[in-house]
Amino acid sequence: MTFAATPSSDNPDGLHHGLPVMLQRLFAGIGLLLISPLLLLVMMLIKIESKGPCVYKQVRVGKLGRRFTMYKFRSMYTADDPKFSAPDPRESNREGVCAKFRNDPRITTVGRFIRKYSIDELPQLFNVVCGDMLLIGPRPALEKEVNAYQVNELERLNCEQGLTGLWQVTGRADTTFQQQVMLDKLYIENQSLTQDIKIILKTVPCVLGARGAY
Repeated sequence: MTFAATPSSDNPDGLHHGLPVMLQRLFAGIGLLLISPLLLLVMMLIKIESKGPCVYKQVRVGKLGRRFTMYKFRSMYTADDPKFSAPDPRESNREGVCAKFRNDPRITTVGRFIRKYSIDELPQLFNVVCGDMLLIGPRPALEKEVNAYQVNELERLNCEQGLTGLWQVTGRADTTFQQQVMLDKLYIENQSLTQDIKIILKTVPCVLGARGAY
């Protein structure tokens, strides 16, 4: 299923006006090469601590509703692991379709660390290289999230989805869904090279500070 985009009045052509796409893919490829030792170390630690695959695959929704497989390091126990314990959905710290728990019992020790510093997201550099998404843009949502979108929220799909974006450097998981929608729409309407560079520069201190990460 795809969705018809509704270009904003400030970006009527619906084109990407930020950091050039090919440059973003090049940066992602170089990044993968540079951090390959870290990736291997994380995979080893995940495998040592708990059973299951090192990389978690999940279907996400990209630009104009295009589905693709997004990669993340597995940060939770698998359902068949003796240490697995499902959280009470009533204790979610986030409203909406997708629950979010500050003290999620499913998360492993390694998983808690890599989530805190967004290391679990690094495999998505491969998604950027493959053209599934970009370094900068609205975060690709789950299918069940998109299926619950209101009409105005579908505007998030008007541009390529990204690894980091305006709401991630604003508050990460501490932002409400409505705040995320507002910031994503603001990014799309004001997409520019300058804004993309600012987001990249803010991403590093935001990740290291670990604010709003759980």
